[in-house]
Amino acid sequence: MQVKLGIAGLGAIGMAVARAVDAGGVPGIGLVAVSARDRAKAQRTMAGFKSVPPIVGLAELAEAADVVVECLPTSQFAAVAAPAVERGRIFMPLSVGALIDHMDLVERARATGARIVVPTGALLGLDAVRAAAEGRIASVKIVTRKPPMGLAGAPLLVERGIDLEGLKEPLKIFEGSAREAIAGFPANVNVAVALSLAGIGPDATRAEIWADPEVTRNTHTIVVRSDSSDLTMTIENIPSEENPRTGKITALSVLAALRRLTAPLVVGS
Repeated sequence: MQVKLGIAGLGAIGMAVARAVDAGGVPGIGLVAVSARDRAKAQRTMAGFKSVPPIVGLAELAEAADVVVECLPTSQFAAVAAPAVERGRIFMPLSVGALIDHMDLVERARATGARIVVPTGALLGLDAVRAAAEGRIASVKIVTRKPPMGLAGAPLLVERGIDLEGLKEPLKIFEGSAREAIAGFPANVNVAVALSLAGIGPDATRAEIWADPEVTRNTHTIVVRSDSSDLTMTIENIPSEENPRTGKITALSVLAALRRLTAPLVVGS
């Protein structure tokens, strides 16, 4: 029996996932509906699909699909998340930073039978962090380095009047909790929130953000100290051709998460 997939948002990530699923890249998963702000553009982009899915409203995705993948601006998060949870679907958020402001959805999912599955996204090692969290974690820290223009326009920078144009050397522009990081950089550090949910929570997880003209890739280093292991891991993400602010691996992470739903063999905790 095929698992029915709905995708909210057809930007760089959503469209990459849609193309792969339409081409049969994830056995047992079928694309049955999408939601897009620009319907005409979505129709043009999907014109070459084997089977063009209907374009529906955000709330309607949960009516059509078993699994709803969210690839939207944070302002639209609740419009797709709430219906998916109410109908007992599997909900995969990419705007995971918005989830910490809607943790009531987790309790609601207990009642409806829904599951909220957060893909690893642009990070690494969440399986190891989850395993360490079964014991005692003493500390978790993430250091993010991005090219300055990849951070331009972030609310915290605007609020503080920080201009990154022409930056000549690395500049630490934030240090604090993961919760504070996502509030100041809602489009940039969803990875910090994903890490915090896998480990010791958004208030205890520490985050640093650097604007670094010396890097060409979004780079994340996580450091975990626990009673079972000490972990230090770094990932350098190759930008997507469609959207340089998005790493190629993010869409691939969604496909890997979807594959786990139907695969006869699953590797990793």
